[in-house]
Amino acid sequence: MVASAFPHHGEEDCLRGWRGSGTVFFAHCGLRCVFCQNYDISHGGAPAGPDAGLGAPELAAVMLRLQAQGCHNINLVTPAHVVPQVLEALAEAMAAGLDLPIVYNTSGYDAPAALALLDGIVDVYMPDFKLWSPERGQALLAAPDYPAAARAAIREMHRQVGDLVMDGTGLARRGVLVRHLILPGLLDETAAILRWLAGTLGVGTYVNLMDQYHPAGRVGGGRHAEMDRRLTREEFREALHLAAGAGLRRLDGFPMA
Repeated sequence: MVASAFPHHGEEDCLRGWRGSGTVFFAHCGLRCVFCQNYDISHGGAPAGPDAGLGAPELAAVMLRLQAQGCHNINLVTPAHVVPQVLEALAEAMAAGLDLPIVYNTSGYDAPAALALLDGIVDVYMPDFKLWSPERGQALLAAPDYPAAARAAIREMHRQVGDLVMDGTGLARRGVLVRHLILPGLLDETAAILRWLAGTLGVGTYVNLMDQYHPAGRVGGGRHAEMDRRLTREEFREALHLAAGAGLRRLDGFPMA
C-alpha cells in the first residue's frame, strides 16, 4: 500500500539535491509511536489513490517514473513491513533501467532477516534511532524491544555500507545516515543514543538531529501531557552540545529559528 510517491524537496540536502529525492511513502508501520508525525499514513486505514494497492510491476513503474522526473535517488519510506514486495519490484525496475541509489528510510525497528535480504541492494540506509530505554519504548512506541532492535539493525546497516559517502556534488551515494528526533523532556535518551553512535559506529557517523517535533498522533487533549509541547531552543542547543561532547563531527542538525 503506497500512500504517496513524489520528488521530495524537504529531505536532507545530500538526498534532495536540486531535483528532489524520489520518495515512496508506504502505508502502515510496525511501530505504534504515540507522537507519530505521519499518523494518518502509519496508523490510519488504507490510502486511496492511483498508487494504492500496487503489485510489483506497478511499484516498479512508480520508481521508474520518479527516475524519469529527474530524482537523485529512490527513497523508500517506512518499508520494513514490505521488504519482500519491495525487492520484487526493485528487480523489475532495475531490469527496466532503474539505476539510482536506493535509500532505505526506516524507523530502525527492522528484522535481521529482512536486513540480510537487503545486503548488496540498498545503497543508503537512513534509520531513525528514537529512544534508548525499554521503558519508554513500551510507553511511547508500544515496543519495549525497540532500543535493542534498533541497535542491532543500525550495526548491521553500518556493516553493510559503512559511513556515509557523498559524490563531488554533495549527493549521498552510499552509507548510513542516522536520524534522531529530539523529544521534549527526554534529553537523557538523546545523550545515550549519541554516545552509543559515537562509541559503536564511530565519530564519523552522519547524524541528523531533528528539531521539528510537534504534538501529533495521540499526543494532546490530555494524553501524554508531558509531550504536549514543542521542543525549546534550549533543548535543541543542549542536544547539539551533547553531540559535540560525544565527539560526533558530521551533524546535519538545523538551528531553530
